[in-house]
Amino acid sequence: MVFVNHFRLLAAAAIILSLTGCGGNSGESETETTAAPSLTATTLGEQSVLSASEYLSAAPFATADQAKGAKLAQICRACHSFEKGGANMIGPALYGFFGADAGSRKDFEYSPVLRDAGFIWTPRALDAWLAQPGRFLPGNRMAFAGVSRQAEREALIAYLLAVTSADGSAR
Repeated sequence: MVFVNHFRLLAAAAIILSLTGCGGNSGESETETTAAPSLTATTLGEQSVLSASEYLSAAPFATADQAKGAKLAQICRACHSFEKGGANMIGPALYGFFGADAGSRKDFEYSPVLRDAGFIWTPRALDAWLAQPGRFLPGNRMAFAGVSRQAEREALIAYLLAVTSADGSAR
């Protein structure tokens, strides 16, 4: 079990390095690399929860590059499954997580801070989480630095909406 977890972490690191070009500039302008959103789990406030298809038909997800999101999602797949009925891995299975209370999956052992976080997984919450998980929810156990580029977060979120939701209608 320990070997499998270490292997998954090493695989995730290799994927991250290959997708980020070892930290080099991918040709995107400085304006496309945005500072992390100032939202945290405690400042998120009340959210509107829509269906995946409603999110995907509106900006910014309607025009997000889901093919790029699928590539970025390989990082997530090192620790999470996306399929309906998928297994929990190092992290919880993600199918059906949009619209759910954070830390509420009954068959996964969450950290106390995530279990008690008190927010709903919406694209807005996931965007802030993906920007800097440790800043969004200090004390969470997810060992991931984040995705700094807004366009990449939008592509990843659009892809996740499509593949982890019954009404996401993957394109």
